[in-house]
Amino acid sequence: MREEDSGSIRFIPSSLSDGEEGDKHGNGGKTDMYPFIGAFSMTGGDGENSYASNSILQRKVIEKARPVRVKSTKEMLIGLDFPPCVKVADLGCSSGQNTFLVMSEIVNTINALCQERGRDPPEVDCCLNDLPDNDFNTTFKFAHFFCKTGKGLCFVSGVPGSFYSRLFPSKSLHFVNSSYSLHWLSEVPRGLKGNKGSVFMTGSSPRTVYEAYLNQFRKDFSLFLRSRSEEMICDGRMVLTLIGRNARDPLYRDCCHFWTLLSKSLLDLVHGGIVREEEVDSFNVPFYDPDEGEVTEIIRNEGSFKIGELETHEFDLGQSRDEGDYMLGRDKSGEREANCIRAVSEPMLVAHFGQDIIDTLFTKYAHHVSQHSDCLRKSTVTLVLSLIRK
Repeated sequence: MREEDSGSIRFIPSSLSDGEEGDKHGNGGKTDMYPFIGAFSMTGGDGENSYASNSILQRKVIEKARPVRVKSTKEMLIGLDFPPCVKVADLGCSSGQNTFLVMSEIVNTINALCQERGRDPPEVDCCLNDLPDNDFNTTFKFAHFFCKTGKGLCFVSGVPGSFYSRLFPSKSLHFVNSSYSLHWLSEVPRGLKGNKGSVFMTGSSPRTVYEAYLNQFRKDFSLFLRSRSEEMICDGRMVLTLIGRNARDPLYRDCCHFWTLLSKSLLDLVHGGIVREEEVDSFNVPFYDPDEGEVTEIIRNEGSFKIGELETHEFDLGQSRDEGDYMLGRDKSGEREANCIRAVSEPMLVAHFGQDIIDTLFTKYAHHVSQHSDCLRKSTVTLVLSLIRK
């Protein structure tokens, strides 16, 4: 892009779903039972413990989903006969450079196909969405470089708001991407009081805990699809990646599952007299890792989208490490994985337990990672879906 063609940057507030009052997560203000939900966001800034500095795993997930995203982008452009303006949304963009990896890939794919077919490149409207407390400032530090790397005009905007609500005008979106965001729920499910000593679910959790999490995911994902169906044009494309699980006992999570290790680390602090047991029992993460069957059932029942592709890739939190960490031993690798989980959970943990326990908690976490570094039985996968608006 020529210097005089550099794209513009704007910031657009978003309304909540259906005009109803609610909190910033679009859950109708239901944060009284779990007030730490109001603090949900990735750790901002670019410091040692920030999301921007600890999102290597997410970057690798973006790269792994690239073939599906490139194919979907080309199909969208050809199917819509090369529209003069293409509106792209990245939902749950978080902060840092990863967001522009996706946008650069989409823009480059569009430009390359236009050149191949002898078409003028379209203007591209790149909309970055996350919750209002997201650190958009760190993300927008990279926007100028992004706008200068492509051909044609690119416009970048921030759209704060929950993607479990309407965010854009009707029939305005051509392409939607969401990477590693949809496993986060709008709220902690009700009915988890029997889930003692765990921040998520384990094999010892009552089956009602699984049912509560599944029902919340079904409600949230259906709302996400319904909201996007109103915003996307016919034959628009959507590519979603999220953490899922292998189809087996729905309560099973392996010994080195990241939330299992966080639960163990918190219980260490209970045994050390640093945290009260009832504090741990009242903390549950707003997270769910569906299997393929649950995802496809919800998509088909909602009815607005056709499934183009559905891939599963093995998930390993060890991918959060730098390649050189393997040469530095288990302790260094454990620190990397602990930092990855800290970056996505620290604001909620601080809101519930206070800042003073955080360093000790993740020192414990890193130790548990090092003890389970040879764990081969993984219960988690990454799901990659491409969807077509009917």
